Amino acid sequence: MAKKHNPLNLNNLQLKTLTLLQELARHPEIALADEATGNVTISALPQPHGNHFHIGHRVVMSSDATGLHNPSVYVALARKGLVAPSGMTAAPTLTQAGLSYDTGLRDAILHGSDH
Repeated sequence: MAKKHNPLNLNNLQLKTLTLLQELARHPEIALADEATGNVTISALPQPHGNHFHIGHRVVMSSDATGLHNPSVYVALARKGLVAPSGMTAAPTLTQAGLSYDTGLRDAILHGSDH
């Protein structure tokens, strides 16, 4: 049987937010990994300038990031075990499940080169 895409049935806003959190977690200057749990806490969320913002060398349209500052998105992601319940918008904490969840959106919402 084929692996189901989006097995947790995340909505589009949740998928986009999780994709951005996963990308932010790849940057050690703003992400702190907990070696005991494997969770990663993101210390700073990007602030848009104009209609976009940057994560490293990647560019994200602000319209794809509306969930980053939406507490309801974090509640839903926490309920599904993808972020820690205490890791809301100020300093979200991605669980191992959240780090490894395939959203299928990375190339669609993260533009530009990652090298």
